[in-house]
Amino acid sequence: MQWVDRKRYLGLFGLIVPLFPFLGGALATLTGIGVFWYIGPILILGLVPLLDLLAGLDRSNPPDDVIAALEADKYYRWITYLFLPLQYAALVWACWLWSGDSLSVSDKIGLALTIGIVAGIGINTAHELGHKKEKVERWLAKIALAQPFYGHFYIEHNRGHHVRVATPEDPASSRVGENVYAFLPRTVTGSLRSAWRLEQPRFRRRKQSHWSIRNDVLNAWLMSVVLWAALLLVFGLGILPYLLIQAALGIVLLEIVNYLEHYGMLRQKEVTGRYERVRPSHSWNSNNLPTNVLLYHLQRHSDHHANPTRRYQALRDFEEAPVLPTGYSGMILLALIPPLWFRVMDPRVSAHFGGDMSRANIAPGKRDAVLAKATA
Repeated sequence: MQWVDRKRYLGLFGLIVPLFPFLGGALATLTGIGVFWYIGPILILGLVPLLDLLAGLDRSNPPDDVIAALEADKYYRWITYLFLPLQYAALVWACWLWSGDSLSVSDKIGLALTIGIVAGIGINTAHELGHKKEKVERWLAKIALAQPFYGHFYIEHNRGHHVRVATPEDPASSRVGENVYAFLPRTVTGSLRSAWRLEQPRFRRRKQSHWSIRNDVLNAWLMSVVLWAALLLVFGLGILPYLLIQAALGIVLLEIVNYLEHYGMLRQKEVTGRYERVRPSHSWNSNNLPTNVLLYHLQRHSDHHANPTRRYQALRDFEEAPVLPTGYSGMILLALIPPLWFRVMDPRVSAHFGGDMSRANIAPGKRDAVLAKATA
């Protein structure tokens, strides 16, 4: 029988995300209820976790012999392309509203948070595009990252995180005993330093200054500077607080997802002193369908790390990969309450390593306590 992708058209639901601000605005106008301006956080952190629980799991994989044809199908990539104009239409419309007097400060904050949700999922769109070999897709990734002012992610994620993943040297790999509030400043500052350092050797080999427009960190930041300057010039300085709110939420959303993806996972060192190669067992997976539809199968993270250039529609589930108890949206809520997070996730890390927590990636200051608890 010919294999058919039953999720082919579900990917279109991902394009609803950049329409959240317009939907919230329409509902707020029709009902007079200002809470609808907060529709982004309400849907992503309220409705989607519930849908993940109700919809169940999708563990279906495309057969090996159709993967090449599936990846070549341009329908799937156009879904990611179309996210960007919708993302920027929402941003410009929001700036227009922020600059006027038709909304209260509370409504404007709600709109900023909704735009921040769009920005955060826009970073995920950039993640999908930035891994591809086509030059146009890599540039589209930078455009998506310009809104939250996080262009260095393009460098650090591809050339830093994917090399050092599930090791203590990776600022984007969280550790047992490390709560999300400690992780966030560590990963944000560590990723920024890493991206800057990763670009320097390329110019050193050419005996050129890395202070150049060809520096991918600088040209990505320049895109943000130009974008924000244009918005401020057109709509006024009054929109700056809301631009900062949406950028901060987009960045935090991305980094909390990073926190989920490799918590406690550790690649063991071989006799040579080098870390073992990346395997599916080094990433937490989730097959909850609603969140996977919205995030281009980002939750099938094990296959993504094993095959970074593989397109989202061809990513597979692996039996050996550790599994999160629910989708990313629900896990974000859990991460925000550290005692509950540790209670749910630490036993799963221990089970993954056969009860030997010494094989896990543990926060340095918490190592003795974690090991003592594991042996108690």
